[in-house]
Amino acid sequence: MHESGEMYLETILLLKKRNNSVRSIDVAKELGFSKPSVSRGVGILKNDGYITIDSKGFIELTELGLNKANSVYEKHLYLTDFLMVTANVSKEVAEEDACRIEHIISDEVFAGIKQYVEENKKN
Repeated sequence: MHESGEMYLETILLLKKRNNSVRSIDVAKELGFSKPSVSRGVGILKNDGYITIDSKGFIELTELGLNKANSVYEKHLYLTDFLMVTANVSKEVAEEDACRIEHIISDEVFAGIKQYVEENKKN
């Protein structure tokens, strides 16, 4: 899956939590992308089985989509915490960089960061 697809899934997850419903226009506004671009991306996610779209245009994550969205969001949260602690940067800077890193980080490196964050939360 490409970075844009992961961003769409994470955005759908967060919008769903915030607003209880999500349409393509909501994703476009949240990400600052054009409606045609989001429409194309949403169509790909639908074809690949990550989302469903009802007759009124409301988007729902499938089990596959929910799992992927939660995985990306988990990376975002842990990377943000990690960067705030280890790089001593603001939450805003950490979140911005975490958003970039979450799409390219290997599972092995992420597991190490997650373990580091968990171990250092206890102290």
